[in-house]
Amino acid sequence: MTEPSQRIADGRLLARWLLGAEWRSHPARAIVAMATIALGVALGYAVQLINSAAFNEFSAAAKSLSGEADLQVRGAQPTFNEQWYPRLATTPGVALASPVLDLDVTLPGQSTSLKVLGIDVFRASRITPELTGVPSAQRPLDTLSDDAIFLSPAAQQWLHVAPGEHIALLSGTSVVRFRVAGGLVRTRPGQRVAVMDIAAAQWRFGFEGKLSRIDLQLQRGVDRERFKRELQERLGSQLVVAETRDDENRTDRLSRAYRINMNVLALVALFTGAFLVFSTQALAVVRRRAQFAMLRVLGYTRGQLLRQILVEGALLGVLGSMLGLALGYALSSIALRFFGSDLGGGYFPGVQPHVGFEPIATAIFLALGIVVSVLGSLVPALEAARARPAAALKAGSEEGALARLASPWPAVICLAVAGIMALLPPLFDVPILGYLAVALLLVGGIALMPRCTAIAFTLLSRWRTKRRTGAVATLALARLANAPGQASIAMGGVLSSFALIVAMAIMVASFRVSVDEWLTHLLSADLYVRVAANGDTASLSPGEQAAIAATPGIRHAAFTRTSHLTLDPARPAVAVLARDIDAADPGAAMQMAGPVLPPSALQAGETPIWVSEAMVDLYKYKLGQGLKLSIGTQGGTFVVAGVWRDYVRQTGAITLRLADYRSLTGDTGATDAALTVDRGASVEDVIASLRKLPFGTAMQFAEPGEIRARTLTIFDRSFAVTYLLEAVAIVIGLFGVAATFSAQTLARAREFGMLRHVGVTRRQVLAILAAEAGLLTALGIAVGFILGWAISLILVFVVNPQSFHWSMSMHIPRHMVSTVALVMLISSCATAVVAGRKAVSLDAVRAVREDW
Repeated sequence: MTEPSQRIADGRLLARWLLGAEWRSHPARAIVAMATIALGVALGYAVQLINSAAFNEFSAAAKSLSGEADLQVRGAQPTFNEQWYPRLATTPGVALASPVLDLDVTLPGQSTSLKVLGIDVFRASRITPELTGVPSAQRPLDTLSDDAIFLSPAAQQWLHVAPGEHIALLSGTSVVRFRVAGGLVRTRPGQRVAVMDIAAAQWRFGFEGKLSRIDLQLQRGVDRERFKRELQERLGSQLVVAETRDDENRTDRLSRAYRINMNVLALVALFTGAFLVFSTQALAVVRRRAQFAMLRVLGYTRGQLLRQILVEGALLGVLGSMLGLALGYALSSIALRFFGSDLGGGYFPGVQPHVGFEPIATAIFLALGIVVSVLGSLVPALEAARARPAAALKAGSEEGALARLASPWPAVICLAVAGIMALLPPLFDVPILGYLAVALLLVGGIALMPRCTAIAFTLLSRWRTKRRTGAVATLALARLANAPGQASIAMGGVLSSFALIVAMAIMVASFRVSVDEWLTHLLSADLYVRVAANGDTASLSPGEQAAIAATPGIRHAAFTRTSHLTLDPARPAVAVLARDIDAADPGAAMQMAGPVLPPSALQAGETPIWVSEAMVDLYKYKLGQGLKLSIGTQGGTFVVAGVWRDYVRQTGAITLRLADYRSLTGDTGATDAALTVDRGASVEDVIASLRKLPFGTAMQFAEPGEIRARTLTIFDRSFAVTYLLEAVAIVIGLFGVAATFSAQTLARAREFGMLRHVGVTRRQVLAILAAEAGLLTALGIAVGFILGWAISLILVFVVNPQSFHWSMSMHIPRHMVSTVALVMLISSCATAVVAGRKAVSLDAVRAVREDW
């Protein structure tokens, strides 16, 4: 072997020996660091796999409904006149046009609707052949029968029916029965869909002469983009020309903020783990400072030493990341199997995704785990490589190794940049800069700790000196005041984890309290009635509305009609809510988020509308703005009369007076009713009277307390992942406390030995450790609360409005924060005492004999 090759082999052998010796001597710290990296990677990877699998499956299911169509013509409103069909079918460049009536049909006693497609089987068989019904050989004309319906396997399983049996569906308040004539050619797993003849669907569900969309297949050689643009110009604003990929874009926009938020929150654990790796590596480097100096004296170069420490950190990242990837894959499989695909968000209903291996996501999370570990080791490695061997060989030089951490300028720069980023708008409708501001704020706050620690404990030490306190308190304060670098490292894990716990807790509490206050303001009636929780085919006719209003015990009945309006084919449709509103006092019915336009400011022919906060962000609506909307057959001129707060529809909502809506559309139906009960009458008696109406069995009743409790339950389920991440942050923080104080007490064996020589007892040494841990953790908790509160300001007033387009008020969960702080304080003191027992158990002479 040549001499250079021999040197390389010897260097690798020495590196392995040093790494093995360190891990054998202190396996617990390496295990804790790897566990935190693994936990962070596992959570992020699991959330990514779940959301990706659900989104891909939902997109595939949406594509299957469009088949081989090149373009789709939809109405700005949910349905449009079928007279457009022959015009489009005969348009030059169109090879085939297939009319579709797409309905979410209400099922009696079910909270979830069934998607029913009314199709022209002869046309649809060429565009969407997979969604055509398969009749039995004995009844081949069932595809044209007015009582036949074809169900996908998932729909048959969900409804517990088989071919030949009957199912009941709601049309208005009437029950319509259909015979299950067979299944479909092919659907996606879990896709609940039914198909029937379009004429039968129009007749049975009261949509005569109405269509939802027209699928177009273009002739060969036609430029699709040009044809789409020219067709849209001819059709005007009443119809929208879209491509089949727009469905995927709408789903992506609808769930993007939720998916990114879940991924970022999952990476909180990994981010916290990076500080724990830094703490572990920094203390290990400080403890081995004399060993590294001896290696330098024996010929080890700076580059070799730098690589050695970085390789140690990288190995922690590799092992932790590999473990985290395996754990994340298992967690995602379990979550999809037992808890569904939406993680509480509700964006992917009716799909049954399966976890698949994703090379890109796997590589990203593997790299993330390694990068955070290397970054956590970078500062300690640079310091060890720059240290002069002569100075490092001296005992007591450990604090000097951390002197660079006391410089406040990097921290100030991070805090300043974070403040600037928090004021900038979102990128691609996602608060990317807001999240970067949170990260920089956390980094800057932690980087500022050495200076804050030195100032705080120096002042406290002087104050205690004047009062002539006991030796234990004096020694503990002197240690913390004169070794701020090591104290700050010990506080890093506590500070980062507690700050993130406080920030997430404040964000969730603020949102929850704001939703509760919003519901209290919104639910002002005594009883709420609706025909069904969802669906397009259930509504109350004018006669039924009158019967409800005339029911004994009801003082006032306010009806609401809910519909949808497409303003941008690339975005989900916005909700249109028609209800009784006093234009002079809209705040009585809605929670306004700013000033309102008085009726006197409206001109003749202008209709007032009140828009949700999402409309301001997504469509740039503003108070007093006049606009044209395709509501009704001719549309109308509207003026934004106010902005209201809506925690349900992040895609936007428009509210107008019920009388204006009926005048524009001719739609006299209602989907909901808010009932005020007479004084002296009981809600139970009113419900009993309503059930006796001819259509009483089709109605659902709920009191304000029930709606509020149900909504908050859904809220808690939606934020279950956030609660889990808070628990993980607490565990990581406690791990950090244990690892840090364990490393520090072992590194201070010589210091404890010297104290024993001058007469300090073991009990007093342990008391000193407990006092140091308590004071240090208390400062970490105090600064962590301030830092967490600052982060929560960004989350509440920047990230959430930019993600979900709603505002909320600030609320601090004092009991929860106080409990976590107390647990961390007690745990740190107990950990320091337990770790100190080993250090003080050494013989005093043996503990100091290494001091040269």
